[in-house]
Amino acid sequence: MTHLRAEELSYEVGDERILDGVSLDVASGETVAIVGPSGAGKSSLLRLLNRLDEPTGGTVYLDGTDYRTIPPERLRKRVGLVPQNPALREGTVRENVTIGPRLRGETVSEVRLTELLTAVDLAGYADREASDLSGGEAQRVAIARTVVNDPEVILLDEPTASLDSAAEAEIERLLSDLLASGDRTAILVTHDDRQAERLADRVARMRDGRIVEVGTPREVIT
Repeated sequence: MTHLRAEELSYEVGDERILDGVSLDVASGETVAIVGPSGAGKSSLLRLLNRLDEPTGGTVYLDGTDYRTIPPERLRKRVGLVPQNPALREGTVRENVTIGPRLRGETVSEVRLTELLTAVDLAGYADREASDLSGGEAQRVAIARTVVNDPEVILLDEPTASLDSAAEAEIERLLSDLLASGDRTAILVTHDDRQAERLADRVARMRDGRIVEVGTPREVIT
């Protein structure tokens, strides 16, 4: 069953066409990796999928509903984005992880926060300053910050690009566990074909603002 569907998405900035008629169906519980060279439009596609940027043409359907009819705050709770750069705020891990609910006037219980930090291997970190975290720890906080909203779809933009090999392996293990639990749907942008093979059910290859190939990791990567 299709959970998220991009239909003929286009995106232009000035005279530059960044995306050109991109269509993609993602099934419920499926992880799709987007691969391709720098400048292919991968990250731009993710930003369009939860309306951080507005498409020039086309639209996105979430469970069959045109996402333009969903209030942006509600949409971004249902379709969460983990950016390449964690961009943590000044303050504690607790304050960073709970920023979304607090902006909506909601509270996160200590039990929920403890469960979430344990799930991302940050048990006991709630009161640690974000500025004291390593790169891998900061990325785990960014993941927790998205997951706390209990999104139906998780968008992951190069989640290990700036990490060393040890931290990359830890984040991949964490993502594998998170995506396997709760039947979550995910779209992963990565420059690493091998990472796509390890984490994705299907792979879409982009070039020059278009999707040029979609298939199993074996079909697309090899």
